[in-house]
Amino acid sequence: MTSGAVVKLSWAQASDIGMRATNQDAMGAARNGALTCFVVADGTGGHHGGEVASRLVADAVLGAFGAAPAFGAAALQAYVGKSIDSVAHARAADAELADMSSTVAALLVDEHAASAVWAHLGDTRIYLFRAGRMLAVTKDHSLTQQLIEAGYASADQLRVHPQRHILVAAVGAEGEVPVAVSDGAIALEAGDALLVCSDGLWEWVQENEMEQALATSARSEDWLAAMCAIADSAVKAAGKVRDNYSVYAIRVHQQEAAT
Repeated sequence: MTSGAVVKLSWAQASDIGMRATNQDAMGAARNGALTCFVVADGTGGHHGGEVASRLVADAVLGAFGAAPAFGAAALQAYVGKSIDSVAHARAADAELADMSSTVAALLVDEHAASAVWAHLGDTRIYLFRAGRMLAVTKDHSLTQQLIEAGYASADQLRVHPQRHILVAAVGAEGEVPVAVSDGAIALEAGDALLVCSDGLWEWVQENEMEQALATSARSEDWLAAMCAIADSAVKAAGKVRDNYSVYAIRVHQQEAAT
């Protein structure tokens, strides 16, 4: 990236109930100057616990960002920490919500520094694409991921394993698994793309299909529409029930800094 250049973001978003009775996903984004914070959460729990948990998580992360906007891994970890506190308080205050929990994936971007950090718990993911190829992705806190790492399952079973939806960590069910935070700031380049999505999307769209959709899309809206179409076709072919899905499809553009 040339000296004196900063980046700017464009994005498209979608959240859909799928084939479920309710949408237990929540999402939100907030800007403050050069900083933008994105969050996607996928809740679980009896009655309406999943809806409550995911909304509490999204609101707490964005509320904490709004109250003390800053950039860095420590700041983002603190924002997610507020969501953990919020869910814990609600679980303790209402017996009907005692079993609720939620995934969280939070992305914080500083356009002036052309940098990003991310944090997550559960199987809601953040992807980074560069030169049209997937460069990095968060690692799921799931039983299937653990089985793969232990050699008891193959990587191609991640989307089809019968225990794929069992999580080993989430907000409200942290256990001994800490919030996973990116190791320092991630340098962004013009042409990069970022994807923040719940498993209702990535379960039905392979990474190579994400890359192909990106390569043939000029805008974030086009990329998102292409991935949703791929997911819809895959669900129809499988004859299965489509879960809720929520997604931010983000493109990174170069912008010359003001002189």
